[in-house]
Formats: sequence, structure tokens, C-alpha cells
Amino acid sequence: MKTRISFAELSARERVRALLDPGTFRELIDPFERMRSPYLAEQRIVAQSDDGVVVARGTLGGENAVIVATDGRYLGGSIGEIGGAKIAGALECAADAWARNERTRVAILFDSGGIRLQEANLGILAVAEICDAIVALRAFTPVIAIVAGRVGVYGGMSIAASLCSASIVSEGARVGLNGPDVVEEEAGLAELDARDRPLVWRATGGRRRHAQGQATRFVTDDVDVIRAALHELAIHATPIAPIAPKIPIDPTLSLADFDRELGRRFS
Repeated sequence: MKTRISFAELSARERVRALLDPGTFRELIDPFERMRSPYLAEQRIVAQSDDGVVVARGTLGGENAVIVATDGRYLGGSIGEIGGAKIAGALECAADAWARNERTRVAILFDSGGIRLQEANLGILAVAEICDAIVALRAFTPVIAIVAGRVGVYGGMSIAASLCSASIVSEGARVGLNGPDVVEEEAGLAELDARDRPLVWRATGGRRRHAQGQATRFVTDDVDVIRAALHELAIHATPIAPIAPKIPIDPTLSLADFDRELGRRFS
């Protein structure tokens, strides 16, 4: 009987390696490049050499693939300027490859609390660039989100995950715009007790999100099962076009007139 290997227990780098075809893992901008955040030392925070993001190339089912992963063990997988640029750049390179007729499968392993508060607006900009890159890439190929780590996905990165073509979640996954601690702090215990772990999972857990139609596949925390689901979705998920074409916005329009113009163009 084969021993189950927990996906959640692996590091971000181990997760990527486990999903790519054996022997094909090649990391881009690895820790030896020393691409670390320049803002954390002044805040007395040790900067990690990969800024908490792993980007790798390899093959998936014999086809070229790019897989990126956030490291939930470093500052909660939060996204700052460097890590965000690594993710957005990898997705943009994949889109360029498709434009050259080079088939490239793409997956994003989310394990992130969202924007890195220590980098403030730079983190917001980074997440915006990631979202833009996902939407552009979806026109070429399915972009698969995998949420099966310890942190789950919250904040701005949950928006990025929702923009993906399809998603895989595990029992331990949590998906939400605001984390339970944030909800409790802002709205009080009457709204949500963040220490009530069963309640948190009933509200935002992977099983719940799948039942709500917010996740494509619900899987057990097993590397082989998640790999099989990724292979299936990478092949059979239907690529989708960008949400809407870019529209020049007349800054003189009132909000009501702008709403009417959008309704006219997309009716």
C-alpha cells in the first residue's frame, strides 16, 4: 500500500518539485540570486533570499510548464514588491511563449495571507500586476490555482486566485477576502470568533468553497491526488478570454452616466 504524502506539509519548493515531471524542476531566480526585499531590514525583519516566492520551469505531462508558489512559512506568504514581480514576470513570460506558439502549462500554488503590510502600497501594486497577468494569460491557456497549504489564501491574493481559470482546494484550505483575525478585529466577536477553528473552516474551508461553486475540484491532502487533478484541469479546463476589453474612460462622466455607458456596451 502506497504511503500518502501530505501536500500541506511540504515546503513551497517541495510542492512545486512534486507536481512537475520527475527530474525536470529548474528554479528561476533562486535564493542564490539574493533577490530579497530591501525594505524589511529597516523594520528589523530578516529578509528571505527568495522573498517567499518560488518560480520554476519544467514539464507537466511532457509539456512545458511554469509553476509558481508562495511560501506560507515566511511572513504568512505575504506578497511584496520582489515576490510579486517574480510571479507577474513568470506569468507574462508564459503568455509571451504562447504568443510564439510555445505551449506552456501554468499553475499557481497559493499559500498567502495577502499583501505584505510592511511594504504597503508596493504590495498592492504587486498584486494588481499579478491579477493583470493572470487575466492576460487566460486567453491562451487555463491558469490553475491550487490552494492546499497551511495558510490558505486571503486578501488581495484571494482575488488573484478567483481570477484563475480553475481551482483545486483541499480540506485544510481556507479561502476568503478577509482573514478571521481581521474580521474579528474590525467587526468584533459577535461577527466571528477567530479562535473558533471549526467555525472558521465551516465558513471559509475548502469543502465549503467547493460546495458553494467557488472551487473546481475538492481533493484530499495528497500529492498524487493533487497532481492528478492538476493534470486533468491543465488539459481539459477551457481557456477563457479577458473579463472585458479595455475601454477608454471619459473622466468627465458622472458615475450614473458611466454605469449607463457600461450597460450599453455590454448589453
